[in-house]
Amino acid sequence: MIALVGLLLVDLGLLTLAGIAAVVARRRDAHTIVYGAALALSALGLAISSAHFLGREAPASLVLPIGLPWLGAHFRLDALSAFFIALGHLGAAAASLYAIGYGRHETHPARVAPFYPAFLAGLALVPLADDAYTFLVTWEFMSLASWALVMAHHRRAENAQAGFVYLVMAAFGALALLLAFGLLAGASGGYAFDAMRAHPPKAVVAGFALALALIGAGSKAGLAPLHVWLPLAHPAAPSHVSALMSGVMTKVAIYGFMRFAFDLLGPPDWRWSLAVMPLGAATALIGVLSANMEIDLKRLLAYSTVENIGLIFIALGLALAFEADDLSRAAALALTAAMLHAFNHMLFKSLLFFAAGAVLTATGARDLNRLGGLFDRMRWTSLSALIGCAAIAGLPPLNGFVSEWLMLQAVLLGPAFPQWTLKLMTLGMGAAVALVAALAAAAFARAFGIAFLGRPRSPEAARAGEVDAPMRYAMAGLAGACLLAGIFPGVLIDALKPLAQATVGAAMPLQSKIGWTSIAPIAELRSSYNGLLVFVFFVTAGVMASFVIHRFASAALRRAPAWDCGFPNSDPATQYTAQSFAQPIRRVYGGFAFAARETVDMPRPGDPRAARLTIHMHDRVWRGLYAPIGAAVEGIATRLNPLQFLTIRQYLSVVFGALIALLVLLAARS
Repeated sequence: MIALVGLLLVDLGLLTLAGIAAVVARRRDAHTIVYGAALALSALGLAISSAHFLGREAPASLVLPIGLPWLGAHFRLDALSAFFIALGHLGAAAASLYAIGYGRHETHPARVAPFYPAFLAGLALVPLADDAYTFLVTWEFMSLASWALVMAHHRRAENAQAGFVYLVMAAFGALALLLAFGLLAGASGGYAFDAMRAHPPKAVVAGFALALALIGAGSKAGLAPLHVWLPLAHPAAPSHVSALMSGVMTKVAIYGFMRFAFDLLGPPDWRWSLAVMPLGAATALIGVLSANMEIDLKRLLAYSTVENIGLIFIALGLALAFEADDLSRAAALALTAAMLHAFNHMLFKSLLFFAAGAVLTATGARDLNRLGGLFDRMRWTSLSALIGCAAIAGLPPLNGFVSEWLMLQAVLLGPAFPQWTLKLMTLGMGAAVALVAALAAAAFARAFGIAFLGRPRSPEAARAGEVDAPMRYAMAGLAGACLLAGIFPGVLIDALKPLAQATVGAAMPLQSKIGWTSIAPIAELRSSYNGLLVFVFFVTAGVMASFVIHRFASAALRRAPAWDCGFPNSDPATQYTAQSFAQPIRRVYGGFAFAARETVDMPRPGDPRAARLTIHMHDRVWRGLYAPIGAAVEGIATRLNPLQFLTIRQYLSVVFGALIALLVLLAARS
């Protein structure tokens, strides 16, 4: 109970800070006051939630006399909510530290500072809600606060469009969640989660409620085809807010889905996974292919978030199927893989958005083709970004590899399913995870190589310098966390034991009992991994290679221009571009994924015109689903537009006609 009250007081402090920020936002030192206080409150919330989670405290409940008169506001702190609250406060603390430096360069601080603490409060309140009304109110509060931050620079046309699309998708998702809660509450109107747990729905109702929860939470998480707002909203928001939206808010959405699927709906049905896993695989593939095609650095990171959300949903689908078939140890492995990847994604995606913000601050550019050569000018940012790119690409010994490796270990348990449908689907999921991992490595080799290596492609990149100290410290801290989580993953796996135990009724074997910091998700003789040994091997191999090269090769160092294939040209345009780097992947996958088409204009000999290659691509989801819906809504609105010019008599006639129609309908039903 003490932890629950403490977390609610932290949220109250954040809401109070939002009011204070509105007053002091125009002061020169407002960024230090607001973000410094947010950092302190987030650190306190992290300490309280982590102590409750790691201490394996019993769930605590509290009812406050606010909200609906007959219901009140129910709050509950259990293992599931404590994990996501701790994850959110860790991400918020890192973002607040980063924002102390980033806020100095904010052109409109009064549009950002007041909504930032409110957004943090919304992120922390959603997992505490223990009734449908409180959940939906805090969910919408979180959405509106983040929308205000997306619209901070609303005078840019693309930002206004991003805010509109985000608001529409948020409203659609909230409506789906409202209907899902309505199905669970039933005719009795038991809106408290305890009442829903005590009276789980029948199989058909549970299936419909799961579908609605998948739509409602999936729209916020970025599950395809509901992901279209992410690549629009994340680039529009300030970079520290983008990190929170990608690293934390999407995890709150995953929490919402898990609260339904693993708690409120009762015992799971294996058929649920037939919807969850394919959606996750499709989301991951759409996200990673789009990231490989994107040239805007922040949009690339947003599409990568879509990819990682898809991977998490694959693992959650596996956990549901294993739990439904009473394969508790396998369910614990899949759930642990999902939660570990959620935690890891928060670390390296926040780090990469911070690096993108540093690049934007130093150069004013997000276009990869206007960057380059930053490694020599922004060493601290470049090294942090390199670690983040290696982590998100799933390379050992960093944390991204561990959680994806655990997912593949869960996939290898697929033959234990009694249903042949699940056996075959699991094989497809394994292939999807492997393909996505390979394409992610290509995407981030391209992103880092084009942005940080080579020669500057623009005067802005050539003049770039390192960013402020708080921004560097935040990036360095997250980079170190990515490395430590990859070297000592057993500590995190053991820490997740109470969450797995409370969610699926089982947990992975204790990894601390295995020597030399190794991890063995199933059995030590079957599969194991040692991040520390891999790290030592890489460091030793690198040192030895450097020693051999400098000891036995020429000790003299000389600088020379890059090899130009025999055509001396110092123009940076002769380097690889983001599009040329992605050409092989575009030609293999672009046809069916983006309807990609290349047009070559090659002048005849003697014609002085330059040759030109034009690439045509479009988002099939947007053009095939959302564009027709938008056109239909616009057409209906245009046809109904004359209604606003009716006379009073005509309005009364319409109302009278509608009343007669309703009375006839009621009479027919009776």
